Amino acid sequence: MDRQKSMEKGLLRKSLSIRERKFPNEDLFLETGLSRKSPRDITRKSPRDVIKKSQNDDGEGVTATVFLSTFVAVSGSFCTGCGAGFSSGAQSGITKDLSLSVAEYSMFGSILTLGGLIGAVFSGKVADVLGRKRTMLFCEAFCLTGWLAVALAQDALWLDCGRLLLGIGVGLFSYVIPVYIAEIAPKHVRGSFVFANQLMQNCGIALFFIIGNFVPWRWLAIVGFVPCVLHVFCLFFIPESPRWLAKKGRDKECRSALQRLRGPDVDISREANTIRDTIELSELDGETRMAELFQRRYAYPLLIGVGLMFLQQLSGSSGVTYYASSLFQKGGFPSAIGTSVIATIMVPKAMLGTIIVDKLGRRTLLMSSCAAMGLSALLLSVSYGFQSFGILRDLTPILTCIGVLGHIVSFAMGMGGLPWIIMAEIFPMNVKMSAGTLVTVTNWLFGWVITYTFNFMLQWNASGMFFIFSMVSAFSIVFIYFLVPETKGRSLEEIQALLSNSVQ
Repeated sequence: MDRQKSMEKGLLRKSLSIRERKFPNEDLFLETGLSRKSPRDITRKSPRDVIKKSQNDDGEGVTATVFLSTFVAVSGSFCTGCGAGFSSGAQSGITKDLSLSVAEYSMFGSILTLGGLIGAVFSGKVADVLGRKRTMLFCEAFCLTGWLAVALAQDALWLDCGRLLLGIGVGLFSYVIPVYIAEIAPKHVRGSFVFANQLMQNCGIALFFIIGNFVPWRWLAIVGFVPCVLHVFCLFFIPESPRWLAKKGRDKECRSALQRLRGPDVDISREANTIRDTIELSELDGETRMAELFQRRYAYPLLIGVGLMFLQQLSGSSGVTYYASSLFQKGGFPSAIGTSVIATIMVPKAMLGTIIVDKLGRRTLLMSSCAAMGLSALLLSVSYGFQSFGILRDLTPILTCIGVLGHIVSFAMGMGGLPWIIMAEIFPMNVKMSAGTLVTVTNWLFGWVITYTFNFMLQWNASGMFFIFSMVSAFSIVFIYFLVPETKGRSLEEIQALLSNSVQ
């Protein structure tokens, strides 16, 4: 606690020094949180206006605008979930209608993550140039085109092109949505609101797991097209991120957006000044390029961000989600029943994660999620091992069902969404573009490796594959315990000051 207070005091001293250099006579304005005005303008302010309580700083209240903006933003994650769930529900229909081999369908399933990798490479730059809101509109252009191409595909080439375009949009979404929500949400609900990103993604997966059992795959693609259209329409009604506006020097628009988010009767001056100070501090070093990112002062947050994304994918999460039907079929369990059960349970579990993330904290939920994923993967390893040796054949289907169900649900509760929350919290504004891009690229690169090789490894040695996944989950617990800090209840500026001082 003493260490945290000293770090916060250090950040405040730096902020004061900047203000003293830029505005030598601004002591009064620092106290009141007012903009620089003439003395005559100050006297016109009533004492009640000057000491008006800052609702944000006291951690009270969340406005309808914040709720609406978060819901609209995470609707893009619903589109992402639809894309992830499509390959499982459509597998039998596509392979039959277009006569695809295992290799061809593996390419189709995994090319979403390859597209995500391409989108991730440009995600930070696009979000920095266009802004968070317009980047989400840009994403939907790819998603809408991709769904149409899949729905109208007559061969594997059209399928792959459509899936690739969809992946590019999803890759851009995966960066900009958590960043946007983290930048608009009050600190006491930021974790829950960013975790809603994972909740809506699970809703999309669950929907496609259920309706994929009886809706033809072309109509399934049309179903994926509809929420993208609605998302485009709703994006016109939400404000831009105040922190992005402040970074671009658009102070008037920043205050206007912040006032809209916090409510018309709330004094947002102190929060606006804090945002401005933090950005000014980061700008002292200038915008950091990718090559400059690998410096000692950024090593700790970079290790956390890249490490969590690396471990998230190497736990096998994407492969289990994309090819759940194949896992059930291999274990002798009816795939239609299995995917429906998963869809029924994963959304309430993600809702539970959304509720408790700001109560239990990031670390506890991450380690619990990894432990459950590791046990589920170990159970699948044992199940497929029994099957290969012809032992306890009657138990294989039920063990497979429990293992797949446990892995997907436990992933949804923590490891699925929390690395994105932490990624959006730990990087200062001057490195958020380059660091966020690197972290997102890491996620999609290893996601592509896992989803492309998953079917081949499943045929080669399913038991061995899941044993490796269980060991990765075990290592993840160690990594989180020793390296990942708790960010619950801290402002973005406090978190970045904490990490910055940790490497000094």
